Amino acid sequence: MGIDLGTQSVRAVLVGDDGTLLGSGAAPLGGSRDGVRHEQSPDDWWEAARTAIGGALASAPGRDVRALAVCGTSGTVLLTDGAGRPLTPGLMYDDGRATAEAAAAGVQPAWALPKAMWLLNRCPTTSGVHLTHQPDFIVSRLTGRRTATDSSHALKTGYDLTAGSWPHEKLHALGLAPDLFPEVVRPGARLGEVGADGEAATGIPAGTPVIAGMTDGCAAQIASGSLDVGSWNSVLGTTLVLKGVTARPIHDETGVVYNHRAPEGSWLPGGASGVGAGALSHAFPDADPARFDALAAAHEPSTALAYPLVSRGERFPFLAPDATPFLLGEPRSDADHWAALLQGVGHTERLCLDYLDHLGAPQDGPLTFTGGGSRSAYWNQLRTDILGRTVHIPRHSEPALGMAVLAAYGAGAAPTLADAAGRMIGLGHVLRPDPARTARFLQPYLTMVGELERRGWLPAPVATHARTRADALETS
Repeated sequence: MGIDLGTQSVRAVLVGDDGTLLGSGAAPLGGSRDGVRHEQSPDDWWEAARTAIGGALASAPGRDVRALAVCGTSGTVLLTDGAGRPLTPGLMYDDGRATAEAAAAGVQPAWALPKAMWLLNRCPTTSGVHLTHQPDFIVSRLTGRRTATDSSHALKTGYDLTAGSWPHEKLHALGLAPDLFPEVVRPGARLGEVGADGEAATGIPAGTPVIAGMTDGCAAQIASGSLDVGSWNSVLGTTLVLKGVTARPIHDETGVVYNHRAPEGSWLPGGASGVGAGALSHAFPDADPARFDALAAAHEPSTALAYPLVSRGERFPFLAPDATPFLLGEPRSDADHWAALLQGVGHTERLCLDYLDHLGAPQDGPLTFTGGGSRSAYWNQLRTDILGRTVHIPRHSEPALGMAVLAAYGAGAAPTLADAAGRMIGLGHVLRPDPARTARFLQPYLTMVGELERRGWLPAPVATHARTRADALETS
């Protein structure tokens, strides 16, 4: 079983060793947004997880759950007491209030570490307080005790993946005591077993192994099958996340690109942008996406140029806490506006890949599309054409599946994660770019690069590199 704690819902899937989807369940999540503030209730996570798990089990009667793993949104954190009860709301991955704490820690405000510092400054008690990542909270409810966290979620809390330890000297300088932080294990390690209370609440049998998971972006990467060096997965959901595989970590002094560690030791560099499908629902809350996609085909390129941020601030392919969404030009219609948003995400995705190339990250492996946005056939082909490169679409493409694969590996059902993925993940189809459409979208892309540079958000060397790569693609 794989459980994915998303921004808008919790999803649980039950998957066979051959990748057959045996059962699934989902439950919606709400939250509280106000400017840069974004909170959710941890108790709501648990109730939604119970509902999703119940749905998965009900749709696969008689099936045994041999292991499970949980993923969550990267950088989402809360404080709990010694019994695992929440002392604070969950500060979501894109909550932007901890700017002063981020400056003191030398990291991005979206990271969990400054959010924890912000919460501690407002917590009524500081004794017996524990830093808890989003999946940790669910795991503690399932097992009945506080467990270790995985190194993937711990990364944005300041965990040193190279040393394999918390940098307590640096954390102490920030006023953070060692007992605040959980023990850390690699993804795929056994955290414990479902307890009696967990069984009563969810129906998962007591004794079922609980395997350490990864962040949702890494989970989607596993689900994509992108596990070889040089391969990349682009996850388009509410926001856009790119994850790749490299033999060594990719160094980025700005912190825009960060490196997770794979269960077996390779590196998973990537970044999380603030643009994504959330901009569509914000601009057109009652739209029929399939209908608008069909209408958007008549607006290539759109008369307007969009940088479709979901909320204030950008984290990838550049760091600009004050960045805001923009729309240059006047759309001729709602369909033209919709097209501008779709194309804007594609342009940003291209700039992300250009930035990764600027850092020297290899991109000679396959590129896959996953996430909710990949359910749109029109958008998939549009993004493929804007990027000008071949794209692979997996048969199933959700983080919950990635967690089921990791659970199988962690429980010993396969000798390596790649072996587990090879059995459980299938290729849906392959998309190839239309050179004429790639050429058609080149000028809008360069216009966006220029506008981002003009606003002071995109560094000049990155903009220059993007233009150089565009010239090389145009002449190839």
